[in-house]
Amino acid sequence: MNSKILGTALFLLTAATVGFYPQLHAKLVAAPDPDGIAVDPVNVLVVPEGKPKIDVVFVLDTTGSMSGLIQTAKDKIWSIARTMASAQPTPEIRIGLVAYRDRGDAYVTRVTDLSADLDSVYATLMDYQADGGGDTPESVNAALADAVHRMSWSQDSQAYQVIFLVGDAPPHMDYAGEMRYPEIVAAAKEKGIVINTIQCGLMPITIDPWERIAALGQGRFFQVEQAGGAVAWTTPFDSDIAQLSARLDRTRLYYGTVEEKETMQAKMAATDKLHAEASVASLARRGAFNASAAGKANSLGSKELVDAVTRGEVDLATLDTDMLPASLKPLAPAEQAAVVGRLADERAQLSRQIRELAEQRDAWLEKKVEEEGGAEDSLDHKIFETVSEQAGKTGLTYEGGPEY
Repeated sequence: MNSKILGTALFLLTAATVGFYPQLHAKLVAAPDPDGIAVDPVNVLVVPEGKPKIDVVFVLDTTGSMSGLIQTAKDKIWSIARTMASAQPTPEIRIGLVAYRDRGDAYVTRVTDLSADLDSVYATLMDYQADGGGDTPESVNAALADAVHRMSWSQDSQAYQVIFLVGDAPPHMDYAGEMRYPEIVAAAKEKGIVINTIQCGLMPITIDPWERIAALGQGRFFQVEQAGGAVAWTTPFDSDIAQLSARLDRTRLYYGTVEEKETMQAKMAATDKLHAEASVASLARRGAFNASAAGKANSLGSKELVDAVTRGEVDLATLDTDMLPASLKPLAPAEQAAVVGRLADERAQLSRQIRELAEQRDAWLEKKVEEEGGAEDSLDHKIFETVSEQAGKTGLTYEGGPEY
């Protein structure tokens, strides 16, 4: 073939690919629905092929004895997300939840699908309260089955897919007609899902099934104190990070169809709930995560106008008026551009300040942990070791230690 023609063809192919990529990146797709269960498609974001993916589902016992651990989960989920996101290359993080109790309680399981919108996941976690139980065994089998079969697990064969089963009581093995954990764990193995078990407290009758589930699930078993034993200090930098993070959230503008904007309004409502109800320390951990490379999906969500314009995905001058955020519609084109430019500058400055404070916070915590004699027995460290080993098999590399 003539070299000039070949060169022209390659140029046109490259240009078409570059032009198509922003649309591919922002597109929302429906989650897989293996059991005919409706799954919210909004939370499933399409990402470029080849970007590492981590899907993690926490299966949490929410019966009466688990109040301390539930509070630890509320305090630490952002640090755990940041720990997982610290890998190289930087992965996309999605988190899902399964809360469980037992038959006869207010519910047996409650499922929150895997999502990169961690604000919405956290808003659900904030509503978890310890109650129910009483006969020692719990509906562990039902919870594991939901985690394996009702989540929109990634279809990427290289994804690190993991379940952390967290509880203090063994499973009911006497419920007729219910799948039991050997069968459930075998199904997880077929899907490439690793199952780790975390026993809270030292109840002897829990040890054997927890160890067996982890062994069958190619995971790890470890014990922590009843409340979780996590590192959860408040630092001198938390308040400033939380305040800056709230200001950063206010720089978001969403465009798109009515349905797309309504979806992002729901995300913003979840963010508002966090700022109103979460502790300052938790908000600081969230701010540190959002300022990281992996936190962008949660921080901005989908169809965020300032980011789209800044990256050249959207031409503000040609965007249909109906697609604009309500606050920009009354403005002249030049005023619209000025608002977006101002928000972009403000966002860059706030993000830089948060990253700087997060580094100071990390250094303070590292020193504090050292002064306290280390944290090798903490929930943080055990999860870090587990993730480092297991995710390493998918090509992710972790250095240092956990984020606190």
